[in-house]
Amino acid sequence: MAEKQLTIRFFQPSWFLIQHSGSVVYIDPSYMKKYFTHYPGKVEFFTWPDPIDGLPEPDLPKTDLILITHHHQDHCRAATIRRLVREDTVIAAPAVCREKLGEFGDMVSYVQPGGSVEMGDIMAEAVFAYNTQAGSSTKKIHEKGECLGWLLHVGGRTIYHAGDTDFIPEMKELGQVDLALLPVGGTYTMDLDEAVQAAAAINPEVVIPMHDLGADLDTFKRKVGLNCQSEPVLLKTGGSHCL
Repeated sequence: MAEKQLTIRFFQPSWFLIQHSGSVVYIDPSYMKKYFTHYPGKVEFFTWPDPIDGLPEPDLPKTDLILITHHHQDHCRAATIRRLVREDTVIAAPAVCREKLGEFGDMVSYVQPGGSVEMGDIMAEAVFAYNTQAGSSTKKIHEKGECLGWLLHVGGRTIYHAGDTDFIPEMKELGQVDLALLPVGGTYTMDLDEAVQAAAAINPEVVIPMHDLGADLDTFKRKVGLNCQSEPVLLKTGGSHCL
């Protein structure tokens, strides 16, 4: 019997919607106005006072599971999460998000690298994400053990969301990864060239750049093609890819 299709959609800067066989997972859902200025489907429920409460599209599905990588506003926004949860939704996040997610009470599981959460036939493992002194990030604001990446196991596939990170040794120990979501923008994360190194080390079937901060994604695609066995896929906001 053929495996059921897994679909992933991208919203800037690092927000993904994963759907498979009726299950829905979001990673880092955070509606920030600047990323959706020209997006035709956006809806803004409130724009004042902060935080802005909006969605890229009004009919985004409610979710089974939300995974958060860290507490910065472009990754963790209670107003956005509130629009996407049901009563039985599970939220998994690092402890540094506790203040921002307090209103969700027992819905939230706070995990450290090495921890995991399960929801039906979905399992997510928390892994390290951090800036290094040798890394290409110029603002070293993501501390080791404070922020997370996620390995999401769903539909017989493994999706790696790296979070905000430089290329770190732990990436070489992730095991089989079918799809890697890697930041490429520099400043707060690894830059384009370092992300190519990470892709080569992880060796996923497909790699999708995120958190690009205006980086030249065509150059990323070309360099991945020259240096990796992975297929580079570039997604615009709202775009999708199927595994």
